[in-house]
Amino acid sequence: MLSVGWQCYDPAMPSEVIRISHGETLMNKHGVYRFSNTRNMLVVLGCNTMGTIGSAETARVVDDFSYYMGCMSFCNSSTSPQDGQCASLGCCHVDIPPGLTHNYFRFRKYNHTGMMDYSPCDYAFLVDRNNYTFQRSDLLRNTIWTSPVWLDWAIRGRDDSTSLSCAEAAKATTTGNSYACVSNQSYCVDAINGPGYNCNCSKGYEGNAYLVDGCTNIDECADPATYPCKGVCKDTEGSYECTCPHGYGSDDSTRQHCTPTFPRAAQISIGVTCGILVITFMAFVVIIRKEKRNSREFYEKNGGLTLEKAKVIKLYKKEELKSILKSSNLIGKGGFGEVYKGVLGSIEVAVKKPISGNVLENKQFANEVIIQSQVIHKNIVRLIGCCLEVDTPMLVYEFISKGSFHDILHEFDKRESLSLDVRLRILAESAHGLAYMHSQAHIKILHGDVKPANILLDDNFVPKISDFGISRLIDKDHTANVIGDMTYMDPVYLQTGLLTEKSDVYSFGVVILEAISRKKATHSDNNSLVTSFLECHKDGKEVTGGKKITKLFDEEIAALGDLELLVTLAGIAVKCLNLDVDQRPSMTDVVAHLDTLNQAQAGGAAHLQDPKFEKIGYDVIQQPSEIELATLR
Repeated sequence: MLSVGWQCYDPAMPSEVIRISHGETLMNKHGVYRFSNTRNMLVVLGCNTMGTIGSAETARVVDDFSYYMGCMSFCNSSTSPQDGQCASLGCCHVDIPPGLTHNYFRFRKYNHTGMMDYSPCDYAFLVDRNNYTFQRSDLLRNTIWTSPVWLDWAIRGRDDSTSLSCAEAAKATTTGNSYACVSNQSYCVDAINGPGYNCNCSKGYEGNAYLVDGCTNIDECADPATYPCKGVCKDTEGSYECTCPHGYGSDDSTRQHCTPTFPRAAQISIGVTCGILVITFMAFVVIIRKEKRNSREFYEKNGGLTLEKAKVIKLYKKEELKSILKSSNLIGKGGFGEVYKGVLGSIEVAVKKPISGNVLENKQFANEVIIQSQVIHKNIVRLIGCCLEVDTPMLVYEFISKGSFHDILHEFDKRESLSLDVRLRILAESAHGLAYMHSQAHIKILHGDVKPANILLDDNFVPKISDFGISRLIDKDHTANVIGDMTYMDPVYLQTGLLTEKSDVYSFGVVILEAISRKKATHSDNNSLVTSFLECHKDGKEVTGGKKITKLFDEEIAALGDLELLVTLAGIAVKCLNLDVDQRPSMTDVVAHLDTLNQAQAGGAAHLQDPKFEKIGYDVIQQPSEIELATLR
């Protein structure tokens, strides 16, 4: 993942650059790697923008860098750039040459008068050819991001002059150098991107050519598609034999079937038997084809063609997940469906198998998967892939070992002791994940069902947001038919049907209250947890004095923790629960408050004098009226 180069112009003087980053990467001091010229490209974004890329490893020409190439993009107006078109209008791209070992981006300075509102910055970056599609909104992206690139590597010397070819490396014993192709059944191939060489196993062998005895014999008979045999196959060292059984013969048994060489009566008898077998086989083939046809219909119905083109996640076949979907692997079950734990390759995964019919229409489902695949954040559960060959698609996520925040807080058999510091960190990092979805992801994403059960924890209590499959892409004001947990649902959303990021803020406020009280919020009792805190908040003096509010805090942290910090946390929650949506903070604001609390908690009680907290305590939050409390009830 490489940094992007960028420069931004001064809004007051659009011809002057006020910030710049060359995106320089110095990871390759010994030249082992080269940026793949066959898999990567250079992309330049901006209006009236020229970007170039250079390397410090070759002859130094400009600013101590040799510039290889670049491109220039233009804009006649804000409508010139078009989504999906990187052809010199807002976006241009060029191939890169072989041998590139470092990157340093440089820009020409042009006047940006009249375009600051849609192109205030210039960008340049290397990226995998299949991993970037231009969007007009990219011209207004955050200037700090990274892009994925492919690297080629080879066995090389400390510089190009000491790198050996295959012919030179084979003489290693006489020159004092070591020859990397040490397996007896291996051969050398000269590198195609820069000097040096690579090692491969010889024909008929597989494995690691860089280890002694690392290349082992291939059993060709186990792979008839690659190594055909119409007769009897016998594996040999480095090859295989294909012969006809006794009584049969063939001119070439690898291409032609063996034919019997015995009397006609025996041929007729065998023919009848074979006929029965053929009929049985054909019936089996019909069944298999029908199953494949059904799988293909499900695949297309569930948006498989759309996801194929998007190339965003791995599409698993149902056979690959069959071994995981066993009752012994079941780790969760609910209204959505069942969750199974398993291993794919070397990765622990959680496979979600929804209840039949509990899925969006094919185009909506494909869009949801694309949205989720673009969310990459340490505090959000990563979607690895999905299986579309079944009636109701299955989703494959990374496995989070410790379970949900709800289980740790409330379930008797999973309940654990949690200090105030740990709870505060879980809240702060969860807020980071939601803030990323709201305002930092490539596309704004609304969760719609924020609750402790959808906050998973790893072994180090690092939280990860999950189950945002009911999220929606928001281009304009959007009314979504979302069914979430009523306990945590924003009352304003229930009345208006309008889902916004402030709906998630409300739900997160309930999560804060559960974290500091260790009591369940329930819809069936008119959400007594929320109303209890709001009633305490209404009686502001008692809250300040700690006479009433302390009864609501979890004794485990109230006895040992910082009471004023708990009161401040409750104040943040009440702010999130404000029935006036405009008075609620954004998740970015919540992150700022919680991060400051985290830092202050690490620094001791001195944080209570910090003026940053004067705006989030109970005493300055607008008190809810009796009407608002009644509405919430």
